[in-house]
Amino acid sequence: MKRTETRSIYVKDLQIGGQNKVVIQSMTNTKTKDIEATVAQIKALEGFGCELIRLAILDEEDAYAIKELVKESKVPLVADIHFNYKLALIAIESGIHKIRLNPGNIKNKDHIALVVKACKEKHIPIRIGINSGSLEKDILAKYGGIPCAEAMIESAWEHVNILTSLDFHEIALSFKSSDVRLTIDVYEKASKIFPYPLHLGVTEAGTLLSSSIKSSAALGILLHQGIGDTIRISISDDPVEEIKVAKQLLKAFGLYKNVADLVACPTCGRLQYDMLPIVNEIEAYLNNIQKDITVAVMGCPVNGPQEASRADLGVAGGYKEALLFKKGQFVRSIPQASIVEELKMEIEKYIIENKL
Repeated sequence: MKRTETRSIYVKDLQIGGQNKVVIQSMTNTKTKDIEATVAQIKALEGFGCELIRLAILDEEDAYAIKELVKESKVPLVADIHFNYKLALIAIESGIHKIRLNPGNIKNKDHIALVVKACKEKHIPIRIGINSGSLEKDILAKYGGIPCAEAMIESAWEHVNILTSLDFHEIALSFKSSDVRLTIDVYEKASKIFPYPLHLGVTEAGTLLSSSIKSSAALGILLHQGIGDTIRISISDDPVEEIKVAKQLLKAFGLYKNVADLVACPTCGRLQYDMLPIVNEIEAYLNNIQKDITVAVMGCPVNGPQEASRADLGVAGGYKEALLFKKGQFVRSIPQASIVEELKMEIEKYIIENKL
């Protein structure tokens, strides 16, 4: 597994790299200077299992707000810096745990040296965030004006060389693109070249549906190859949705525990009870349960009984009722009106009985 071979860095007390673990992160979309709103979003992300949270630092007021935000956050915080290196210096002085720099818009070596010096003094790692949409003009021109994996790798090399020449090695890398095939290509190449932990993501991936498809297509391939030490599912929505998708994606590859799994059939003309509202309500309920439990909501006697019986808990549809199974054993029949209530009750009971 490539992720076990990457150099490990520490963001506060959070290890990234050098292990078969993928850290889930997200980014607030509040104005960072709005401390009350930002803290509320940090708390919401923490509650859903986010392990690392990035903050947009637009101006000095945002950078100074970090001093209050780090007091309220249980998880490490990352300052996202563009254009102005001085904002990184203020963020570091304010207690930030990690810095993200974009080499496409912060290139002055003297300025970078000042940031590196401050990071070394406080043991703060730096993520070099390469983005296909903001590559350096000279590098982009060299490759015909079209973003490609080779151009992104060259951009990373330039910045890595600056940092290592200053004897700074607490580095993470990311190579973001909105193109699925480019994302796969550049991360596969980067994993063979750089020893540093890689942060995975498909940037500007769109809405919940669009991002879930693009991110799963690109990042699923990379995760299966053992590539990736941290992950963000970029969604144009409440950041909490990013955590929900990330956990399910990682669980699919055996990389995340303590997340409920819902098995549900797509429905067909054999359905004889009102299943879809039940699926939606149980899914919303399970989103708030951070336990390793599999629940099945199935429609008819074709696959339903077996799938339901293989889950920890499950229901298989009958005529205006459902058959309840627990660990493969039939328990009882439940009338349509009581399915959601009784299934929730059985889930809570199962968690207590099995000390999950």
